[in-house]
Amino acid sequence: MKTSVVILNYNTKGYLRQFLPGLLASCESMDAQVIVADNASSDGSAEVMKTDFPQVPLIQLDQNYGFTGGYNRALARIDAEYFVLINSDIEVPSGWLQPLVDWMDNHPSCGACGPKLLSYDRRDTFEYAGAAGGLVDRYGYPFCRGRIMQRIEKDRGQYDSPAPVLWVSGACLMVRACVWKALGGLDERFFAHMEEIDLCWRMQLNGWTVQVVPQSYVYHIGGGTLPNESPFKLRLNFRNNLLLLENNLPATFVAQGCSEARARRKTRRRIFARMCLDGLSALVYLLTRRWRFYQAVVQAHREYRQLRRPGNIPASPQMPKGLFGGWIVPRGLFR
Repeated sequence: MKTSVVILNYNTKGYLRQFLPGLLASCESMDAQVIVADNASSDGSAEVMKTDFPQVPLIQLDQNYGFTGGYNRALARIDAEYFVLINSDIEVPSGWLQPLVDWMDNHPSCGACGPKLLSYDRRDTFEYAGAAGGLVDRYGYPFCRGRIMQRIEKDRGQYDSPAPVLWVSGACLMVRACVWKALGGLDERFFAHMEEIDLCWRMQLNGWTVQVVPQSYVYHIGGGTLPNESPFKLRLNFRNNLLLLENNLPATFVAQGCSEARARRKTRRRIFARMCLDGLSALVYLLTRRWRFYQAVVQAHREYRQLRRPGNIPASPQMPKGLFGGWIVPRGLFR
């Protein structure tokens, strides 16, 4: 098949029953196949696939490798020109896939693209995870066109033109298979959360573009695997923010004209500043007696120190689109 649409499932058999039929119907007239990869679910997901959807190829992994390891292992078994990573908690309208395929066909320098992400419950509103394409501020805080922190816009057509962005949400992300393979897929140190930002940033540093294609849109529930109030999710986000910066800032500074040595010094200073900001967040959690959140930040920094390694610098890194030079948090809090 030209396009492989791959759901990485972990304990969401209810969403498979709810949304997989529509996804299958949307791909019937296209040169596309739907595949489910299961991260060793314990809720009977594999049995549901075998009984309710026997026509759908099922890749059964032997343990939960997270979003990163699960997709790396699943896509290594698939031969296609384009991969689509899609969550199980997404409803797709008919015709959602064709604009993405057309964009990739007509823009051979595009490494990844994605649709507008709209809320499943409030269909005129962007969804938190990706909205109309993502950006990152100077300290590594991700935000979106249509969403800054908890401030989420209604979709009034304000982002209906295709646009270059730094990242597209892994909830629904099309990638060129040759680029995926050349970059080694997702960084498995991340396990889950922000790994798609890292991948898209690395793509751009290596000369590829990343694009949101709003002629395609999907509806996302969000929090299907990890709820928003999970300390584990918070720990992943704080840890992976730091890994994201260490992976990509050195090459970004080189693209701006710094020597490699100066780029690495600037990266260390920027990460130190981000860790200080994290410390302020931890203090707020401590003072408000949210002990588990405080411990999550502390553990995130400990894990970052264990996992960190210098980011690779391509021979001629290209300056990425979608980097915001300021600090986005005050805008999200006070506007």
